[in-house]
Amino acid sequence: MTKKWLIVLATLLFVGCGQEESEYVMQGVWTLQFREYPGGKRSDITSDDEGAHGLIYDGDSTLYVCRLIRTPSGLVMTPMERGNVTVVNKGGGEFLYLEEGNPRPLTMIDDTTMTIQRNGVKYGYHRAEDIWREWGDDMRDIVAGDTSTMDKEPTNYVFSAKEREQASTINWLAFILVAAGLGIVVVVNLLINTNRSRRRLLAQLQQIREEHEERPQTVKMAMRNVEEEFFASDEYIGLHQRITCGERLTNEDWTEMEERLKRVYPGFTSRLRNLYPMSELEYQVCLLIKLRITPTEMADVLSRDGSTISTVRSRLYKKVFGSKGGARDWDEFVLSIGA
Repeated sequence: MTKKWLIVLATLLFVGCGQEESEYVMQGVWTLQFREYPGGKRSDITSDDEGAHGLIYDGDSTLYVCRLIRTPSGLVMTPMERGNVTVVNKGGGEFLYLEEGNPRPLTMIDDTTMTIQRNGVKYGYHRAEDIWREWGDDMRDIVAGDTSTMDKEPTNYVFSAKEREQASTINWLAFILVAAGLGIVVVVNLLINTNRSRRRLLAQLQQIREEHEERPQTVKMAMRNVEEEFFASDEYIGLHQRITCGERLTNEDWTEMEERLKRVYPGFTSRLRNLYPMSELEYQVCLLIKLRITPTEMADVLSRDGSTISTVRSRLYKKVFGSKGGARDWDEFVLSIGA
């Protein structure tokens, strides 16, 4: 009886060790390094290549696919899709690798390099230990959340270059800034109902500006890069050209414009709506201000004369702050929200 139990125990230990080894083999971030085509032709992938992408394994059952591009300021990640994988260790560095039930020959060349064959092409991946160690948990959580809704336009996420020991400090700072932002929204909601609240709102705005100035340079740079990429994008240039030509925008155009602003300035639209129950015209004027559209162009695209646009802006300032202000004062306020 004792011998039998020893055999059972040894078997369980062997199976358990095999599972741990399998999980270790796949866990983490892998970046595409090369493609090898039938006949031996090979193409290398650089870190800034448009075709560069990465694989993120959570254990050996969940796979996240994303684009990973290194920039001088850090890492840009674009979540693409999420899938399920099954890995069977055949021994000798050979594995049966199933993506959504489809077999893909997988070979572990060493602890840092593997190849996955798809449609006759071998894709070579390198284990990105530095990326996984630095941002692994954040990347996995972002991709898991972002790929839950696949019918929306992909979002770029910027991970600023930083020393490992700074990660904790920056993460705490980000948490504090988000908490402060939410707190400001709640406070503004309560205070704008009275004259006293309007006076306190001015102090809150000054506090926001000071917080922006105190942000670490790495955070400022990452946010500035996202903003500059947006205003240099083909989407923005095309939208601006349509507005310049006086083309009327559809409801779908306004909805898309609002979603793009949310990606560049998180919290902007929610803070704007909580300030005052705006009419559709007032809200659209604020969106155009944030998009750096001139008053003349606003008048054309909204089919209003210039004096009406000016009146809307100055009237909004008085409604929110309880004091007289010019149209440019309101523009400056809108531009400061979510910056």
